[in-house]
Formats: sequence, structure tokens, C-alpha cells
Amino acid sequence: MDKKILTAVSKKNSEAGFALIAAIMACLILLALGMLVISLSTQDIRVSVKIVGEKRALAAADTGIHTLSQPVAQGGLDPQSPIGAPWTTNRADGVSSYTINYPATRPTVGPLLIRIWGYSDPWRQSRYNVDVVGRNTEYNTQVTIGVGVGYGPVEGGTTMQR
Repeated sequence: MDKKILTAVSKKNSEAGFALIAAIMACLILLALGMLVISLSTQDIRVSVKIVGEKRALAAADTGIHTLSQPVAQGGLDPQSPIGAPWTTNRADGVSSYTINYPATRPTVGPLLIRIWGYSDPWRQSRYNVDVVGRNTEYNTQVTIGVGVGYGPVEGGTTMQR
């Protein structure tokens, strides 16, 4: 009978640490799951912050395009007499700005002059390529928009214009 008691005691002693090991394993699994959830949520926040910054930079570039499309008499820019350096303006929010990259370049592909409908035959618009860059310093983002600008009317008959 003593042999049976010793066998039962030895079985009990060999299973004594199993509950501790199972509890540690469960804690490690829960810890890994918690770290995964935190990582995914911070990654979503970073993506959302980047999108907000890009939208603000795009709004600044849109303001630059609006300024560029104004007539010269209302503060718009004249591509035929470009300024020497890019024109940068800060927006009212204090962290966004736009830059109109001058001098405007003539296009290398496509026509240099575009016909203006409603005008007699020799009158055309000169075509220019302008880059407008919107920046947001709060989110450290930048958006560049290429804009084709027509300036005219200019005389553009069948003679070659440069």
C-alpha cells in the first residue's frame, strides 16, 4: 500500500507547476494581443494625421491656383513678365503656405498658342506651365500641382511665334 501512496504523491508533485506555466502562457498571449491592438491604433492615427496634413497642403495649393487665375489688375501674376524667384505666400492659418514657381516655362509638348473661340483668326492665348506647391509646416506635408495657364489674347497668326 505504501507503494501506491508513493506513486500518487509523485504524480501530484510532477503536475504541481502546470497551472503556473498555463497562467504565464495565457498572460503572454494577452500581452501580445494588447501590443497588436496598440500598434494598429497608432498606425491608424499616423495615417489620419498624414491625410489631414495633405488636405491642408492641397487647400494652400488651391489658394495659389486661385491667385494665379486672377486678372493681373486684381493681383494675379503675369506669365509674360515673370518675377525672378518663386512667389511664396503664407495663409491665414499661420502654418500653410503656397509657392508659385516662376518663371513660367513654355511647354515642350503641344501647341505654344491656343485658339480663342469668339475672337478673329489671328488672336490666340499663349500657353505656360506653372507649378504651384502647397505646404503645411504643422504636419510637414507638401503637395505639388502642375497648372497650364493661358495668357491672352495675343496676336498669333500663321507666323511662327517664340
